[in-house]
Amino acid sequence: MKKLLIPAFAFWLSCLFPSCTSTSPNHFLKETDYRNKVEADFGQKKEILNRGNLFDIFNEDMSLEEREAMMFLYAYMTPGDISDYSGEFYLKNVRLALQNRKETSWGAGIPDMIFRHFVLPVRVNNENLDNAREVFRQELMPRVEKLSMYDAVLEVNHWCHEKVIYTPTDIRTSAPMATVKTAYGRCGEESTFLVAALRAVGIPARQVYTPRWAHTDDNHAWVEAWVDGKWYFLGACEPEPVLNLGWFNAPASRGMLMHTKVFGAYDGPEEVMKTTANYTEINIIDNYGQSAPVTVTVVDAQGKAVEGAHVEFKIYNYAEFFTVANKTTDAQGKASLSAGLGDMVVYASANDHFGLQKVSFGKDKEVTLTLSHRPGDVFTDTLHIVPPAEKANFPEVTDAQRKENNRRMAQEDSIRNAYVASFPTEEKAKAFAEGLKLDVNQTSTYILKSRGNHADIMQFLSNAAEKGQGARALELLSTLADKDLRDTPCSILEDHLYATDAKADVKEVLAPRIATEMLTPYRTYLQKALSAELAAQIKADPQVLMKWCKDSLSIRNDLSTIFTITSPEGVWRSRVTDSQSRDIFFVAAARSLGIPAWKDEVNGNICYRLNGKPVLVDFESSEGGSLSEGVLKATYQAIPRLDNPKYYTHFTLSKYDNGTFQLQNHPEDASWASLLKNGSSMSTGYYMMVTGSRMANGGVLSQVSFFSVDKGKTTVTPLCMRNNTEEVRVIGSFNSEALYTRPGTDEQVSVLNTTGRGYYIVGVLGVGQEPTNHALKDIEVKKAEFEKWGRTIVLLFTDEAAYKKFDRKEFPNLPSNVVFGIDKDGSILKMIAENMKLGSKPTLPVIILGDTFNRVVFESHGYTIGMGEQLLHVIHGL
Repeated sequence: MKKLLIPAFAFWLSCLFPSCTSTSPNHFLKETDYRNKVEADFGQKKEILNRGNLFDIFNEDMSLEEREAMMFLYAYMTPGDISDYSGEFYLKNVRLALQNRKETSWGAGIPDMIFRHFVLPVRVNNENLDNAREVFRQELMPRVEKLSMYDAVLEVNHWCHEKVIYTPTDIRTSAPMATVKTAYGRCGEESTFLVAALRAVGIPARQVYTPRWAHTDDNHAWVEAWVDGKWYFLGACEPEPVLNLGWFNAPASRGMLMHTKVFGAYDGPEEVMKTTANYTEINIIDNYGQSAPVTVTVVDAQGKAVEGAHVEFKIYNYAEFFTVANKTTDAQGKASLSAGLGDMVVYASANDHFGLQKVSFGKDKEVTLTLSHRPGDVFTDTLHIVPPAEKANFPEVTDAQRKENNRRMAQEDSIRNAYVASFPTEEKAKAFAEGLKLDVNQTSTYILKSRGNHADIMQFLSNAAEKGQGARALELLSTLADKDLRDTPCSILEDHLYATDAKADVKEVLAPRIATEMLTPYRTYLQKALSAELAAQIKADPQVLMKWCKDSLSIRNDLSTIFTITSPEGVWRSRVTDSQSRDIFFVAAARSLGIPAWKDEVNGNICYRLNGKPVLVDFESSEGGSLSEGVLKATYQAIPRLDNPKYYTHFTLSKYDNGTFQLQNHPEDASWASLLKNGSSMSTGYYMMVTGSRMANGGVLSQVSFFSVDKGKTTVTPLCMRNNTEEVRVIGSFNSEALYTRPGTDEQVSVLNTTGRGYYIVGVLGVGQEPTNHALKDIEVKKAEFEKWGRTIVLLFTDEAAYKKFDRKEFPNLPSNVVFGIDKDGSILKMIAENMKLGSKPTLPVIILGDTFNRVVFESHGYTIGMGEQLLHVIHGL
């Protein structure tokens, strides 16, 4: 392909890149072969995106170094990144990166390959791009310019902690500037933020993901920084005294897979897992734990090797087998992966056949997987999944280093807290609402949730109230996610409010949000872009819009591999997009014309409403159709402490689609009782149900079952939760970030901050009551063993009076790792009671054994003999 492309662009490239074959030191891409590849990839991208002025920036004056750096970025960016952001934006970032390389003490020592892949790129994940490099650079350079590269990395992370702390949020990744504005973010946002900050001062950095933990639910992201020839890891916004240290050292040693997406065509030393048009995914599991390779040979029912079969390596997590690596078999039917020393499930499909089985890395070297099933087959398989064992390594930290790090973190907390204190209080938010004569509770809720974006939300409401649309503005805000309130400018909200008929349906027309995209002011833009004739045709028959999408948009999923979403405006400009952005564009265009439309949250279907009835959009046929549905019911036989399995915790459903099974995204509070006990409507098709009982050691007793849902019929299938009375099972959840009050103060602290990462005990006491006294005496008897265990025991009183009533002298032999506190508002007791189904007023004491992954493995309430012995029995079984 390259030989065909270069002649087609030979004249154009010779003008754009004079002396391309030179070895001049002014080249950004100094290796001739690599430069030729990038030129070819860039030329191909320009040929594909040949509409409008998307490449006009290359008509500007640039140095050869800048021009080649820009060419590298454009060669591997998605169509959306090219159409949604200006060339001037990228050129400014290129110039800042090159300036840092010349001005920092470490810049000259960074190899070209490391610099172009880990400093130059603006994008880290799927975040909205912003001017973070420029802003962060101005604030950080004075703090790091006289430091070594190693110390500069530590200093940047301290600065990040000064700005941001961890708090769970939804899956859309905030831009770095929005994360600063909010003052918190989930790990994916914290790590995106830290990578952006490190790159802003010219330090190579990359975001590392374990796509899913093997030993518990959830995933995690952190950062690796390149320092003087070596990659080091660190927890984002969680500064430690040294590198290669974080709370996740131990769990990372149990990881099955660690990977990072490297921008562009990368030819580094690591194992390549995937090469795409935008990035190269590399496997870096060996930086954290032991690994071993497994080679899977896919064969058909006759035992013949299948070339080109799709192979998915899956980790059990959140009650699904989540795909962490995709492979394609070679001519011998083989596909390989290196992973941590534990179990995965391998799924393969080809020619409308599929198969799956467990593989154990470190034990299995060669595995044969037969495509023995077809969609429609009804069968069940049981699997016992074992995660890797823990083998953590920790660098040495002196007491002086730890003390200084703690001092700095406390100072940084105070700086961040002072910023957060500048947000409107509830009192001010309510006064604002009263002044505008808006609903006080609604208005104050939205303002408080908006955090650092409160000025935009308040301006939006104030302007709307002046125009007599205050109530309508609140209706619009009601459709948004909390994160939208924190990072959406007033101008975007006003675009949707004022460009929509005041009587239009709120959820299906007025709502700006469609899926997980960044909100943009697409409404006015599309109303102007669509000709009056086309708009009238679409309003009369929305099928016209569906046909226009099919005829006018080039769907190139192969060019959009990083799960970013092109804005509706960008789709219109480029006309080259991916199927997800196409779907969102359809809904955006329909809503802009007043047509009710939506994307189904569970199955992803695109629908519009015609004469009050939903119509399913099918871009393949360009014809609308009615929804095809059946009913799915499940029977369930309860196991101890689990009378109502929860979706994502105990079971999930996935639907077969073109060779793979796609997870059905039911609400997070869905359960067997709410979803399947009495039956629910489901799209017709072939389904896989996964169930799993998580053991305290991280293992899983799983069952996988397959069945079909037919149109107009009811399918009944068993939901089986396997149990093993000899192993310690996860029996519930407890939020380890729950807050309690330190006795004698108003200071609140979280369980997590008190205990650190790992297992802990939390108890709520009934002072002076016999059951509590018995429990404490039983713990005293086992003092030595609890102290040897070394984990924290948090014992809480129901109020200050109960704490003062407690006589510590009656219990002189409690373990030294006991910490006392007060559950002042009763929230911790309430949480335990609800999660463990103890009723509204459980008998005290209530005692749980859990971990900071929010898993509970033991619970006791009321009068219990041998409490210490029972706790230690479970602890020894962990």
